[in-house]
Amino acid sequence: MNAKLRVAVIGTGGWARQHARIFSRRPDTELVAIVGRDEARTAARASEYGTAAYTDIERMLAAEHPDLVTVCLPNEHHFGPTLQVIQAGVPLLAEKPLVFELDQANRLIREADDRNLFFGINFNHRYAEPVARAKAAVDAGELGELVFATWRFGGEANMADSPHANLIETQCHGFDMLEYLCGPIVSVAAQMTNKTYGAFSTMAIALEFADGAVGTMLGSYDSSYAYEDAQRVELNGTLGRAVIHDTVRSLTIEHAGDETAKVWRAGYFNDEARTFEYTFDRHVDALLTALRAGHEPPVPAAAGRRALALALAVIESHETGRRVDTFGV
Repeated sequence: MNAKLRVAVIGTGGWARQHARIFSRRPDTELVAIVGRDEARTAARASEYGTAAYTDIERMLAAEHPDLVTVCLPNEHHFGPTLQVIQAGVPLLAEKPLVFELDQANRLIREADDRNLFFGINFNHRYAEPVARAKAAVDAGELGELVFATWRFGGEANMADSPHANLIETQCHGFDMLEYLCGPIVSVAAQMTNKTYGAFSTMAIALEFADGAVGTMLGSYDSSYAYEDAQRVELNGTLGRAVIHDTVRSLTIEHAGDETAKVWRAGYFNDEARTFEYTFDRHVDALLTALRAGHEPPVPAAAGRRALALALAVIESHETGRRVDTFGV
């Protein structure tokens, strides 16, 4: 894999445009195809990026022989195309959420494992500069022993067939982020409301971590991404705390008893670090390095299965009114 990697993108939506942007501009990749369901829409997107258009995955794979395929389709339509690429034996990156059903997630993971196939998922929030700096502070012991963590993420509704779309397709970032920063979640307890448009659009979740820390998650489709701190993460330890604001906007680190704070914000010329879309570029840097080296993806698809399993445990907690253990699910 010393030559340019041949990459195909399955999907023509808004975020799929970011896939096309990245792989069409990198000097070490060639965007060889875009696959979509609507012929005119697919042709327009392919023309925009100077590549071939297909409406059939099998035909594209046979004609283009890509080294990597990325799948970025509407949230509830991931399973079939992802399985098709896996069964063709082509390395792939799937967008979140992996799927909405655990048996489907298990099958995708099993089929990829049977082929020893490179299979990643795009939890790009991990690659935001404030998150990287907060992770470094945690790992260095700067915050002491973590005692509690909070995640809040709320915006406008993304209407879907599932009544748990917000939980599965959006708050999956929260499950992944909190486990990335704080370690395994071992139990959950949930409250949800469907008061606005029928789906469970807002939920509050209590968490227990394996090391004894506790946490909370608040997720909503009844808010607005225009609000300041639409996304906020707080990590509170025995020595200090870190607060991530709007994923890429800023990071504040404080120490117990000290009335001063250390704040990171991107400088005037640092457009890359302040831009949410470029967290995906950073993930792709790590992804392609791993692929070329024959290593596992930096964020394996199993992380998507884990987020789904936690979401399903939250649903069980809400439906039963009980705390649900999640260790090893």
